[in-house]
Amino acid sequence: MTALARYLTAWLREHLPVDRAASPNTIDAYTQTLSLLLRFAATRLGRAPSALMLEDIDASLILAFLEDIERRGASVRTRNARLAAIKAFFRFLEHRVPASLEQIRQVHAIPRKKADEALVAWLSRAEIRALLAAPDPRRWEGVRDRAMLSLAYACGLRVSELTGLGLADYDRRDPASLHVTGKGRRERILPLWKETRTALEAWLRLRDPDGDAALFHNRSGRAMSRSGFEYVLARHVAVAAKAEPGLLEKRVTPHVLRHSCAMHTLQATGDVRKVSLWLGHASIQSTEIYLRADPTEKLEMIAGAAMPKLKPGRFRPPDKLLAMLSGKSGP
Repeated sequence: MTALARYLTAWLREHLPVDRAASPNTIDAYTQTLSLLLRFAATRLGRAPSALMLEDIDASLILAFLEDIERRGASVRTRNARLAAIKAFFRFLEHRVPASLEQIRQVHAIPRKKADEALVAWLSRAEIRALLAAPDPRRWEGVRDRAMLSLAYACGLRVSELTGLGLADYDRRDPASLHVTGKGRRERILPLWKETRTALEAWLRLRDPDGDAALFHNRSGRAMSRSGFEYVLARHVAVAAKAEPGLLEKRVTPHVLRHSCAMHTLQATGDVRKVSLWLGHASIQSTEIYLRADPTEKLEMIAGAAMPKLKPGRFRPPDKLLAMLSGKSGP
């Protein structure tokens, strides 16, 4: 085992989970990034990943890796997230490999790219109703899918929060609630709508009691995966589009359900602080993106401000001779 392999193992299996108390989702994301980086380096250098040395992973190779994933379709945000994971590993190396400090310094100097602040994508209430009605309640997976979609939308869950739910996270006591552990291990308790609770109770009557402790299972009784839920969502979006054709023009991802919950909550309450509390944001600044996407407050601004009156006038075409001379005159 090379020094690089030893340091990677210690970082992922000891430092992140024990010293940093990083969440499993964070560790999975870092693991995926370093795996992609090593595969790229192995292909570029013509060596097996297990034979790579720390000196091989320099700033020039990392820059080439970031350019490669962008060429393959990764967004600027994804590129920056990959870079952040790589820098986190090199911070771990700073006090352990002093001989590589110059290499580490060059990696830390790689800049983030500025991402466009695009408006969030979200679904209308009619589109949400069509999506929740898409699963067939006469089938086992239909009952499960309706409960998953309803919970993801009603609670504004990240896909990692949804798939990470355990049976113990659902509290049946009145009012029924859900215990959610989000980013940064921030916990929140969310009360459930009557409709959401009904859909969830219907699923629990069919759930395999001998399966994993996860709240939602696949057909094998194992915990529903992120890719599994993405597949379920895409399938039901195609069905819902028959009732709401506008869905065909939208890219509906699990996070769009979270955005839809946020926008509908903001429109109902007019209070961005409540939206932030519901979504489990660390800072209200993260919630301000919904203010930019919601036209309601802008309409109130228009209604409250008087537009200066314009003096009526009449257009008079310019004299043709002067226009011709003006167009041909040089410096």
